[in-house]
Amino acid sequence: MLACNADSVDLDAGTWEVNATIVRVKGEGLIRQPRTKTEAGWRVLALPPHAGEMLRRGLDKPKHRYPENVVFGSPSAPSIRDPSNCANDLREIRERDDFDGYEWITFHTFRKTVATRMDEAGLTAREIADQLGHAKPSMTQDVYMGRKVVTARAAEVLGPSSQGVSKTHP
Repeated sequence: MLACNADSVDLDAGTWEVNATIVRVKGEGLIRQPRTKTEAGWRVLALPPHAGEMLRRGLDKPKHRYPENVVFGSPSAPSIRDPSNCANDLREIRERDDFDGYEWITFHTFRKTVATRMDEAGLTAREIADQLGHAKPSMTQDVYMGRKVVTARAAEVLGPSSQGVSKTHP
């Protein structure tokens, strides 16, 4: 999300083209690298309405504020936001007294939550992998999708009213 810039968002279509990442280059500092970490990382995502609104607010800021027109730059300077600072900010929030018991929250748990919600909504492993930028749906299934979820679907398929059940074979 930190590499999202004005050119990669189409608010009329409600899409974001994930086409870059933030990297640290020795002697230059943080730059917006015009490619994703992997080939599967490049994708066009449909934006939920609340995300489109969040991007609209970010795009309403003066375009010259952040280098390379990134939408969400550093809050303290006109520069690209350092990904490690995001992790530090989340750690500081988790350590506050009013967040006691939430030490388990990480950026990875947010990704797992996205995958879980999509899985629970009935999306396929391929659709979830595409949303997360994974090359292989099997990795998405192994790492991000739940197992041992109680469901009646198997019982319905295997029940006596299922098509294809033969009364002549045990």
